[in-house]
Amino acid sequence: MSKYNVVFCGTPDFSVPSLELLKNHPLINIASVVTMPDRPAGRGKQLQSPPVAEFAKENSIPLLQTTNLNKETKWLEEMKSNKIDFIVVLAFAQFLSNDVLSLPSLGCFNIHTSQLPRHRGAAPIQYSLLAGDSQTGVSIQRMVKEMDAGDIAINHPKNIHPYETGGLLYTRLKFASVEALVELIQNIDSDSLEFKKQDQNDITFAPTLKREDGKVNFFEMTSEEIERKSRALYPWPGTWSVLNNKRLKILRLSLSSLKADPGVVNLDQGTLTVGCKDGCVRLEEIQLEGKKSCSDIDYINGLKSKGEPISLSFKKE
Repeated sequence: MSKYNVVFCGTPDFSVPSLELLKNHPLINIASVVTMPDRPAGRGKQLQSPPVAEFAKENSIPLLQTTNLNKETKWLEEMKSNKIDFIVVLAFAQFLSNDVLSLPSLGCFNIHTSQLPRHRGAAPIQYSLLAGDSQTGVSIQRMVKEMDAGDIAINHPKNIHPYETGGLLYTRLKFASVEALVELIQNIDSDSLEFKKQDQNDITFAPTLKREDGKVNFFEMTSEEIERKSRALYPWPGTWSVLNNKRLKILRLSLSSLKADPGVVNLDQGTLTVGCKDGCVRLEEIQLEGKKSCSDIDYINGLKSKGEPISLSFKKE
């Protein structure tokens, strides 16, 4: 019953549900899956296949693992002979050349986890939380050479909950991507696919995050900015600061009604509360360098048990 020859390009676990949808869709034949090569992982540095490659192998789907699809001339010729209808790209981390983009008759479609043109780039999930957005979603765009700049074929909105973390939103949008892909296939098959150009005035960017981006500055950031950052960057890259010259991972925090000057620690109620630019936050769960994670209450009780004066401070840099 398959009507459409499709190529899927993706790498991490985030991509697997959408690949599984294509594998089980009665209108789709997967001509090829393209992903990154195996890489060393774990303490033993044993070679490990990307999740997408594992799924393709387990389901006997034709697989190409490469660091640069654009140089795979043999594969390109093979796909030309297979007459590819469209290509689906999700978390692939490779730019596609004009030769690849022009390969399918209906185009290449990228699944992006924001409402484009907002948050173009590699980390739209985290940046939507950092910005305090009330809504995000999944956009499917017809790909062009410019990053995330193609016309929008599908806009699948999702509300952001006040308690949302980067990890939770990642999981929700992983499966929202499947829903959006179903809609794309339905519209292609019913010949009702419509495209909307992106408004150039609404463009924002979401560049790749690094570990250092998780640093919290209590002297320059408001309490709300810190609270959003803590949620957005959980579980990776995580948030941290420097307490008494030691790196302190902040695993969970909340807004506090207590008062303290920026960077000053308030222990008045037996909790680890820190002043910010405009208020206070409570560091509810922490992990001090070289120690196990613990609640702020357990951390303070541990300091008190030593019978020494407690002096805690964050440095202004």
